[in-house]
Amino acid sequence: MDNCLFCKIINGEITATKIYENEHIIAFNDIDPKAPIHILVIPKKHIRSINELNSSDINLAGEIILAAKKIAKDQGIDSKGFRVVFNTNDDGGQTVYHIHMHIMGGRQMQWPPG
Repeated sequence: MDNCLFCKIINGEITATKIYENEHIIAFNDIDPKAPIHILVIPKKHIRSINELNSSDINLAGEIILAAKKIAKDQGIDSKGFRVVFNTNDDGGQTVYHIHMHIMGGRQMQWPPG
């Protein structure tokens, strides 16, 4: 997608501090962190939101979740705890329309979140 911020990061047009990358996904630090550790995990395939996922994306969705587990361990937040969030569409708080998972940790998370 030409105007997608995350596609530009994937294509190297915009720099980001990469935390993890494989053939299908990339993870990088959020530029506006809401926790001491705030990392975004995104697929390299442009998918607008969770609402656009289909059955052919099941392995990709699983890869994103497993990447969160690895990243949390690598960041040292796996044992104390962390939060993963997918914001979907306007009312869900999605601001970049390329599906992405937030990993947040490094402090006690509050509930309700918003």
